[in-house]
Amino acid sequence: MKIVVCVKQVPDTKGGVKFNPDGTLDRGAMLTIMNPDDKAGLEAALRLKDQYGAEVTVLTMGLPKAEEVLREAMAMGADKGILVTDRVLGGADTWATSTTIAGAIRNLDYDLIITGRQAIDGDTAQVGPQISEHLDIPVISYAQDIKIEGDSVIVERQYEDRYHVVKAKMPCLVTALAELNEPRYMTPGGIFDAFEAEITTWGRKNLKDVDDSNLGLNGSPTKIAKASDKVRKGAGEVVTLDPEEAVDYLMGKLKEKHVI
Repeated sequence: MKIVVCVKQVPDTKGGVKFNPDGTLDRGAMLTIMNPDDKAGLEAALRLKDQYGAEVTVLTMGLPKAEEVLREAMAMGADKGILVTDRVLGGADTWATSTTIAGAIRNLDYDLIITGRQAIDGDTAQVGPQISEHLDIPVISYAQDIKIEGDSVIVERQYEDRYHVVKAKMPCLVTALAELNEPRYMTPGGIFDAFEAEITTWGRKNLKDVDDSNLGLNGSPTKIAKASDKVRKGAGEVVTLDPEEAVDYLMGKLKEKHVI
């Protein structure tokens, strides 16, 4: 079995976010982590590897520094890492991103593709399903459990207050929830091996069956009108009142704001 896991290097929001003049994230200037949903998807793939002897290839699109998440994935147990990076791919929205990733995956043999449900920097949950559309394969989203049965994948799909059990023949794409599992830690030996391993780097010329008009910022139908970091709140109003006066004051404010 061959599994491709798509991961993304995302900003560590604890360190704050920075923007370029065009409204896109300045990824090169921020601390980064592996996207949590993607990490759960990677762990699911590694468990299938432990059970079935699957080969796990991890693929990411981003700046050259995105190689860090590939080495982290390999230190956890992934077999190969592929970085898709090129200046012409910068500023991509979900459509351009999924087009790029699908173009890279077309070069690979795979039975199962696993992505995270969504990335914490965009929260769109669009890229995984879009990849499946580009590749013309089934997709099962919001996976909270993944099993293999013969040439099929069986997924418990989270749905409001219950779950669906969905079965699809492979090749298939599954999007994983962060709640799917508890990702393993990197091992000391794994870290050493991962930083000695060679990362495959692909650019625009390595993408298969894609058109330049669908790549990067210029190929993105979504345009950012405005972007900003955290909205700063005012100091507020501080009053010192006895309990009865405080109640009257609060009730007055709630009525004034039409809360009650």
